[in-house]
Formats: sequence, structure tokens, C-alpha cells
Amino acid sequence: MSVKFHNTLTGEEEEFVPLEEGKVRMYCCGPTVYDYFHIGNARTFIIFDALRRYLEFRGYQVTFVQNVTDVEDKIINKANEEGKEPEEVASKYKKAYFEDLEKLGVKRADLNPEVTEHIEEIIEHVSALQDAGYAYQVEGDLYFRVRQFSDYGKLSGRKLEDLRSGARVEVDERKEDPLDFALWKESGPEEVGWDSPWGRGRPGWHIECSVMNLHSLGETIDIHAGGSDLVFPHHENEIAQAEAKTGKQFVRYWLHNGLLRIDGEKMSKSLGNFEYAREVLERHDKETIRFFYFSTHYRKPLNFSEEALEEAARSVERVYNLFGEVEKDYGSFFETPEGDLASLQPESEAGAEFLRYLKGVRQEFINVVDEDFNTPGGLGVVFELVKRINKLRREEPEEAELIERGAAEVRQLAQPLGLFQGREAPSLDEKAERLLELLIEVREELREERQWDLADRIRDELEGMGIELKDGEEETAWFLKDR
Repeated sequence: MSVKFHNTLTGEEEEFVPLEEGKVRMYCCGPTVYDYFHIGNARTFIIFDALRRYLEFRGYQVTFVQNVTDVEDKIINKANEEGKEPEEVASKYKKAYFEDLEKLGVKRADLNPEVTEHIEEIIEHVSALQDAGYAYQVEGDLYFRVRQFSDYGKLSGRKLEDLRSGARVEVDERKEDPLDFALWKESGPEEVGWDSPWGRGRPGWHIECSVMNLHSLGETIDIHAGGSDLVFPHHENEIAQAEAKTGKQFVRYWLHNGLLRIDGEKMSKSLGNFEYAREVLERHDKETIRFFYFSTHYRKPLNFSEEALEEAARSVERVYNLFGEVEKDYGSFFETPEGDLASLQPESEAGAEFLRYLKGVRQEFINVVDEDFNTPGGLGVVFELVKRINKLRREEPEEAELIERGAAEVRQLAQPLGLFQGREAPSLDEKAERLLELLIEVREELREERQWDLADRIRDELEGMGIELKDGEEETAWFLKDR
């Protein structure tokens, strides 16, 4: 079996063959840092973080690049609203972006190029397009001649004669064609800008990604990923700008995730129907959110709801419950070496049957996930393994080594998804701990006064907050439970 992807460029599922054997050049569109990212944006970041991990799990050496757009009209508008400099706004939300990625368990990209670091390369690229007849100047602005690029529309499947200027296509009567898009924008005297052959200005949105991509990974890359809302015009324009300059295929495999929906509508800031990822993280841990995304195929739309997240949390808890029981009964299975399964000696027929299954489960997982990054199918394989381990524990608890190895395999298979790798021990800060101790003292006084209802209410409220009280003969101990 080999890895296969649904390639947006061809509309077909294709075997993945990288340009260089064993190595993958992968780019994923990152954020425009004018605000915190919402939970819908997080789907893209989490899905393609996991795809990168899975390719590494499959033995590829992956160079993963995700840009940061730190100069753009939205940043300028936000700065004007807040009475700040654009650089201050971009710096604040770039910092928050990386903080929130870490909280979601997203591995940092190998490179995070920023637009402001590549102004010189952008100017050189636009100049080359102008020299080749693909770009024209209108006062201080530069536009790309869409009709000059004969392959325009090959990613989205749209024909030029059917296209109309849309929400992300600049409407400007000065343009030769309504479909032409901005490569360089003139900056006003008080606006952020850089000197260029066309006067002081700043890059257009689309050119930024093309140039950072080419500069970081080369003229042809293996995978370009992003949300399906970027297929047109953003990714279509990226292709036109890149290939018009290099004359080479820009991207070999285009991968796009479906959008997160709420009440049947696309989640977006423009509609106001969104939640910031950091807000959701206040209610749910990172594994719950990741599991929620992986339980639906990445190309399908996904409806966001609290009920769906709670269901995901229960599934995650089921695995950690197994881990806890195995560790309690048999010791730290995380330390169990992989070794050769052939060396295991089952104690029973049920154990022998489980061993035969265990020997093939990793390949089964790979076969399923290889089919266009089928994470729901992969999770199905993992949970079948969990089910069989629990059955073996009930029927043949003496099969300690097999049970330990099975639990370790659950963890190893889930590693590329960033799931079930162990939880951080929860903790309270000093002030919260002192307040808790005071509440426990008050509860003790209430119990001594036989005010059971109020004492029980304190205990129950704390339990609802994830704090468990255990009354001993001399004192009451408290414990923080995992969310």
C-alpha cells in the first residue's frame, strides 16, 4: 500500500509520489494576524499538523512551512480602529497565534516566514511578472493580467467566461479586466509601505504566499494545503503568479479541508457566528478538540456543537480509562519496549488470538489512513484495539504482557494524530490553592455544626469544577481531576 490523496487540482485520488524520494516539501496557509484565530481556522491547523506527523510516521522527511501574514489590509484596519501601529497589532496576534497553537498540541512548523521579511523578494517577483507582460501598472498599483495566463481556473475548475468578480476580488474600474487582481498596492502617506519601482506601497494578499512558498521550498513543491474557501481566488491566484514567473508546475498535490459550520452556515468572523479557539480551550482540552476534528474526514464539512465536543471528550476519556486500569494492574506500560511480538508467549487461546490480531493491527491502521488521510477509519482501528484489550483484561487478566503491549500500541498508533500521549497533571496557582484550603476549612466547620446541606453543596460545586474532596479521619484531602 502507498499513501494516496484526493488532489484538488485533478479532482481524483492519486498515489503520492514526492519529487524527491523519501522527502516531502509541504506548505500550509497560515493566519493573517489581526485577531485571535477562531475554532474553524483551528481545523486547518490541526488537520495538516496531523498529516505532517503521519507522513513522518510513514518514514518521510517532511519540511513543513506555514506563513504568517503580518501586513495586510485587515491588520491596517484593526490598527486604525484601535489607534495603534500595524506592527503592534501584528506582533500581539502573532504571539497569541503561537500560544494557541501550542495549547492545541500543534507542532511548530520548520519555517514560519513573515511577509515583512520578504518584501525585497516580492518586489523582484512582481517586477519579473511586469517584464514578462503578466502585470501592468495603474498609478501606484500593479495588477496581474488574468487572461494572459492561459491555465487560469485549472484548480477551481472555473472558466474565465463564467467568472465574476467576487468578495475577495478587488473591484476597480481602472483595471483592464474585472478579474485582474492586485500584486502591489499604493500606500498613503500615513500607511505602512515600502519603496518600490512603482512608488511607496505594500504587497497584495495573494502574491505574499506565492513568494514565501517559492523562497522557502523551491519552484515546485509536493503539497500545498489549506481550507476549501481558499481554492478560489487565493490558491488559483497563487498558481498564476508562480507559474507565470517560473514556467514550472507550482504544486503537485493540492489538499483542502472542509469548513467548520454552525447551524448549517460556514463559521466566519464576517458572519459573527464563531468562537475563538482559546475560548473553546477554556471548556475542552486539546485532545477533545483534535478528536472532534479527526472523527470526520478532513474534506467533509463539519458541524460545530457543544454536544459533539462532549461526545469527543467521552471517547478520549474511554482510552485514558483503559490506560489508567492497565497501569494500575500491570505497571507503567508506557515503558514497555516494542521488541519482537514473535517473542511473546500467550498463556491462553484467547491470548494467542489477541497476539495474532496485534501483529497485524499497525498495518491495518496504515492501510486505512493511507487512503486520503482517513482519520475516522484510523480511529476506528484504534478503538477496535481498545475494545479487544478490554475483552482480554476481563477474560484473561493473567495475559499481562499482551495487555501492556496492546495498550502501548494504542498510544503509538495515535501518536501521529497527537492523541493519547499522556496528560499534564493539572495544578492550581498559589492564590487559588489558598482559597480552596479556606473553603475546606469552612466546610469542616459546617460539618461540625451538622449543616450537611451546605457542606455537601460546597463539595458538589467543587467537584463540578474538577476538584475532588476525600474526607479522611483527621483531615480532608483534595485532588484535581483531568478535564
